[in-house]
Amino acid sequence: MDGLTVLCDISAALTHPAWPRYNPLRTQPNSYRHSWTGSPTMALLDGRRGLIFGIANDRSIAFHIGKAFLAEGAACGFPYLPGEKNERRVRKAFEDAGLADQWLVPCDASSDSDLDSLLKATRQRFDTIDFLIHSIAFADRTYLKPGKFAETPRDVFGQALDISAYSLVAMTQRAKQIMPKGGSIVAMTYYGSEKAVPGYNVMGVAKAALEASARYLAAELGEFGIRVNTISAGPIRTLSSMAVGGIDEIFDWVTRKAPLRRNIDAGEVGKAAIYLVSDLSSGMTGENIHVDAGYSIVGL
Repeated sequence: MDGLTVLCDISAALTHPAWPRYNPLRTQPNSYRHSWTGSPTMALLDGRRGLIFGIANDRSIAFHIGKAFLAEGAACGFPYLPGEKNERRVRKAFEDAGLADQWLVPCDASSDSDLDSLLKATRQRFDTIDFLIHSIAFADRTYLKPGKFAETPRDVFGQALDISAYSLVAMTQRAKQIMPKGGSIVAMTYYGSEKAVPGYNVMGVAKAALEASARYLAAELGEFGIRVNTISAGPIRTLSSMAVGGIDEIFDWVTRKAPLRRNIDAGEVGKAAIYLVSDLSSGMTGENIHVDAGYSIVGL
């Protein structure tokens, strides 16, 4: 087949009266897509089940990952920080998005007993899982200000690493038990792990530990078919990011210096997470993917 024939075939497809039916990028209401031949194909995450940690409200990166996964056919459980107010905010986020009646499970990721209870509940709900999304972090905001890192107390430092980094190891310990056929674990991180970002402080250290933990987990769990990767997302206006001192200046700086001349939105992180959980990334593990409008490649 020569180039002219290919161009003619594409032109014919684009002008075909049934073009919308053939458009492979168009999501169908039943979570199926149609190939160029018109035959139905499965959504990228159809039949997959898993847990997404870290939804606080409708701005959370985890929430946007959840929406993206549900649209691609995944069955999800959403562990949230225990508390009536927290549950109410998470439930409202899904209801406002037209996604009511999701499986919400209270779980304090710093509590081994809570994680054990979640494992038991997940076994009862799904039997096995295919993915786990880690999108949680915490540090005392008193020390998330420019010039405050050297003043970080021991307990604040330890708490930040426990919740933001060790929790990935603790979750993976449990997830491995219900991933008999392998799976994908993805954790959210930020560029402050690689470079000193004013005000990010102890969170930068915790994210560096998170990324290192992901690499060691990937090295150990690969033989079981479990892949572990991280997504380094650019700054997004979430509940946690607004605790970082000087965040508005960071948003402005990225807009001026990133190759795409803009900040990202959480939906773009959701699409990257779909890639890492789907078979499209089956040969990838131990990687850190930057979704930051290219900011991380710039030298100033």
